[in-house]
Amino acid sequence: MQILDGKKTSEDIKKEIAAEVQEIKANGGKVPHLAAVIVGANGASLTYVGSKVRSCEQIGFESTLVSLPEGITEEALLAKIKELNEDDNLDGFIVQLPLPKHIDEEKILLAINPEKDVDGFHPTNFGRMALDMETFLPATPYGIMELLERYKVETSGKHTVVIGRSHIVGRPMSILLSRKGYPGDSTVTLVHSRTKNIEEFTKNADIIVTALGVPEFLKGDMVKDGVVIIDVGITRVDDASNPKGYVIKGDVDFASVSPKSSFITPVPGGVGPMTIAMLLKNTLLARKIRARNNQ
Repeated sequence: MQILDGKKTSEDIKKEIAAEVQEIKANGGKVPHLAAVIVGANGASLTYVGSKVRSCEQIGFESTLVSLPEGITEEALLAKIKELNEDDNLDGFIVQLPLPKHIDEEKILLAINPEKDVDGFHPTNFGRMALDMETFLPATPYGIMELLERYKVETSGKHTVVIGRSHIVGRPMSILLSRKGYPGDSTVTLVHSRTKNIEEFTKNADIIVTALGVPEFLKGDMVKDGVVIIDVGITRVDDASNPKGYVIKGDVDFASVSPKSSFITPVPGGVGPMTIAMLLKNTLLARKIRARNNQ
């Protein structure tokens, strides 16, 4: 059993990007600039956005944090997005989700210029991904693909079961792993909360990507020997014995599944760190595309 170490891999990727940024600087080019929009003071969102800003500093990107009040109107937020779309100094930006309930998330995501949508959520970029064209891939699925590639996990002809059908992870994951090339060429089955007898699918899977959000859902008796496990789940579970008062658990019961696995991601330290690294990679791509288009 080999651990797919997202923490180490993400640091490797950041070093590679930092070297590219140095090269851009040395050639008199403009360094990539990423902005993050956060509405309100959601604790998890603040932590996540803060780590994005720190990562930008670490690799030599410019970064801007746009912090807006919880009570901002939808119109005012759309006006801010229009401003960011038109800011020529900015290569890409993200709007941190979830947004307050009075704001229509879909309307906000549709307002982002696809050329600056480094989260890869805009329908234009999603469609380009499905058609195997150059685009910004959603950061979490992109990170999973990168892990599979760097650890040389065989995907061609393998049966992959993706658990969960969210637009952020499950659905794009099923598309990416079925595309031609490596890592891809996999036969993908997408299962979800309404699928009956999920274990009938998981027991036959060579690769399982689970993004269900149910702690320790996948047990050892639901998988076969040699399976590759990608655990995207990250849930806070109350634990009075822990100084923080909680522990982070994935979708996989690590104790019973890991002995049967050939590769497995830990939680935390697996898929999570990769997400920010791939967001940075998307921002670098946005800068390259803009430089190319301005030649």
